[in-house]
Amino acid sequence: MSLKLKIVSPEKIEFDGYADSVTVPGTLGAFEILENHAPILSSLEMGLLTYKSNGENHQLAILGGFVEVQKNEVNVCVECNSDTQQ
Repeated sequence: MSLKLKIVSPEKIEFDGYADSVTVPGTLGAFEILENHAPILSSLEMGLLTYKSNGENHQLAILGGFVEVQKNEVNVCVECNSDTQQ
């Protein structure tokens, strides 16, 4: 696994672990984060946040938030659409 991923919502820590890739619904369009991604801070809009961890794809419906990427660490603060993570 190449990225340290932490996803937090006001209710709980949704995920804290490692992922191969993360795709987020950016305000200007969805984008994928892979190993050695350039540092970025971006707002997020309503949509699906997806990530691949341990060979499995996971999805989380979000209402919005923001993402910060720096040195293969991805921190995401979101408001979830539901408590269901797939």
